[in-house]
Amino acid sequence: MAGGLVKVDAVTTPAEAETARMVETLAAQLLARGWMLATAESCTGGLIAAACTDLAGSSTWFERGFVTYSNAAKAQMLGIDAALISQHGAVSELVARAMAQGALQHAHAQVALAVTGVAGPGGGSADKPVGTVWFAWALPAQTSGASAPDAGADLAGGVSAPAQAPALQSEVMHFEGDRAAVRQATLHHSLRRLLELLPPPKAGSTAA
Repeated sequence: MAGGLVKVDAVTTPAEAETARMVETLAAQLLARGWMLATAESCTGGLIAAACTDLAGSSTWFERGFVTYSNAAKAQMLGIDAALISQHGAVSELVARAMAQGALQHAHAQVALAVTGVAGPGGGSADKPVGTVWFAWALPAQTSGASAPDAGADLAGGVSAPAQAPALQSEVMHFEGDRAAVRQATLHHSLRRLLELLPPPKAGSTAA
């Protein structure tokens, strides 16, 4: 692949092969735009960042990853108001969106993805059973179908959107299986949906 990227070797399972394929595609898409990616992870504990950096040369498009497993980490590392988490719960749409926005605000990136969920086997509830995962993606507003918040809007529990606020897209998924299966499904869905949200490159642009 162009730009000094090297394909991942030693792929041993179909899931690993699919992950590698998506990461390679994501790398090409981001390089074509000159964009960097930041991740904010809770239930996956850094699996998404690890998958991205398994690809040699990923420093040209992967900027940083935040593992905000505890509520305190979400507040300290991403600037999320503890009251937002207390009111809505860590596994919620508003917190996932705040995580994505906070990742952008604390990184040098144009794109962010965030995940927060209940991987199990414990921790589930009637309204948020094991396998519930909230996702959020933040991209430059003019390039995706995601909705952009109004400038000045409260995005991350007291943090206001800048004049050029990114577009935010969020959704919830309910995955089946054990802890490992839920985390693997979360990894795959986060990357797959991000690829769907990225617009086609401008005419004439190529991967660096």
